[in-house]
Amino acid sequence: MAATLGPLVGAIDQGTSSTRFLVFNAETAELLSHHQVEIKQEFPREGWVEQDPMEILNSVYECVEKTCEKMKELNINIANIRAIGVTNQRETTVVWDKTTGQPLYNAIVWLDLRTQSTVDHLLEKIPGRNKSFSKFKTGLPLSTYFSAVKLRWLLDNVEEIKKAVEDQRAMFGTIDSWLIWSLTGGKDGGIHCTDVTNASRTMLFNIHSLEWDPELCQFFDIPMEILPTVRSSSEIYGVMESGALTGVPISGCLGDQSAALVGQMCFQDGQAKNTYGTGCFLLCNTGQKSVFSEHGLLTTIAYKMGRDKPPFYALEGSVAIAGAVVRWLRDNLGIAKSSQEVEELAAEVGTSYGCYFVPAFSGLYAPYWEPSARGIICGLTQFTNKNHIAFAALEAVCFQTREILDAMNKDCGIPLNQLQVDGGMTNNKILMQLQADILCIPVVKPSMPETTALGAAMAAGAAEGVEVWSLNPGDLTTVTCERFEPQINPEESEYRYARWKKAVMKSMGWEKSEAHTNGDISIFYSLPMVFFVMASMVMLIGSKYVSGK
Repeated sequence: MAATLGPLVGAIDQGTSSTRFLVFNAETAELLSHHQVEIKQEFPREGWVEQDPMEILNSVYECVEKTCEKMKELNINIANIRAIGVTNQRETTVVWDKTTGQPLYNAIVWLDLRTQSTVDHLLEKIPGRNKSFSKFKTGLPLSTYFSAVKLRWLLDNVEEIKKAVEDQRAMFGTIDSWLIWSLTGGKDGGIHCTDVTNASRTMLFNIHSLEWDPELCQFFDIPMEILPTVRSSSEIYGVMESGALTGVPISGCLGDQSAALVGQMCFQDGQAKNTYGTGCFLLCNTGQKSVFSEHGLLTTIAYKMGRDKPPFYALEGSVAIAGAVVRWLRDNLGIAKSSQEVEELAAEVGTSYGCYFVPAFSGLYAPYWEPSARGIICGLTQFTNKNHIAFAALEAVCFQTREILDAMNKDCGIPLNQLQVDGGMTNNKILMQLQADILCIPVVKPSMPETTALGAAMAAGAAEGVEVWSLNPGDLTTVTCERFEPQINPEESEYRYARWKKAVMKSMGWEKSEAHTNGDISIFYSLPMVFFVMASMVMLIGSKYVSGK
């Protein structure tokens, strides 16, 4: 006999490094079961980051089926799953063929840099090469980060996509659109839609009128008929057409950072959260008014909880590389076998010993928006070893958060007195303590870390026609939290932060975009990288020898 727990809600959480399916109790917000699958990232050339859309879709099916199997083992009735929410890595761009249901190219991931030359060509069309030309329509600067330039690159460079557009077979979408279309039937009647939060990251969407902007589509030369229909973040889009949950409505859709804001219950003007995933994203709810930053932050749609509900806006500080730096230490340098080991290496020394690591692998995002920057490790001495580099990598995540928090405080005028955090990296206690020390304010982490998936589940459960999850402030469950208080004096923190700023300046102006315009990257172009890696390895081996470790 399966246990009866009242209504349940599922959440598909499709991130940059993994896919998960999680099931929550709608009355208590308790996580009942989940399954996770890691996703491959492909790096076909320097600066290029791709993923296989079919692998992403199949990982979703696998996670749903495995979670349902686990629930049966736990004696929980999956028939109680009333709705499913989708949350996703934003900006990542997919174009597929609506007649076959197959992608026409790999997904171009948000971190990808191939479009720098596309950005430069577009800038030539703008008076004064003003990157912020569409700021008051979209909230975004012209950057490789957003979907419109990725789509432009695909239309310029992939014959199959050009042909499919001419034949009116092409569909464009961010990952949410690709998943919802596929899960609701695909080529046999799938629903081609997105929500306002994901649309607001394309650079084609007017965040005030809540419509695709014909002038911007004309500027980027994007045919509007390939774009998905834009819906609210909480309404029934369609139903699952296959698998264990066939017939269950998909009724919530939020970009991952918006979902985390909802999952952290940041519904009040001025509430903020920071998510530590592949990148790092600080969002502050600004209520029903859009606030435009003077300090390098983005204006974005936080959520729109129903067809007839107003949109809420947020200021966002985006950092490209956070958890990805730990993955880089593991996979590229091989100085640790796991993320846990990176934490242990850092813990052994408790300091970077004057070493600073600026992980500008994809240029610098907020508050600089400097695509010419590249990663550097500086302040090295013969004493520096892999432990110090591991510590410097963790510090880098905290310093980058400090930069966007400073910008947020300047834009909002009211400094945050604590930081609510979530995401995979928050399991790292050293990182959380470091973050409190570098910010000089307490860091507060909910005991249930899956706030992104929780936000998607809340949106799905609250949708009209589902209505199993109340978003009224009085009905929201109180969350138990762990608190990290600053433990170093502010002078020490300021000194380290000033040195970090100096390192950031040294990372800038490293790269010219022309190098990316030519497909054949010269071996001489990559020689400095070879020397850098060889020198790094020599120093690492030397330091190991000196330190006797």
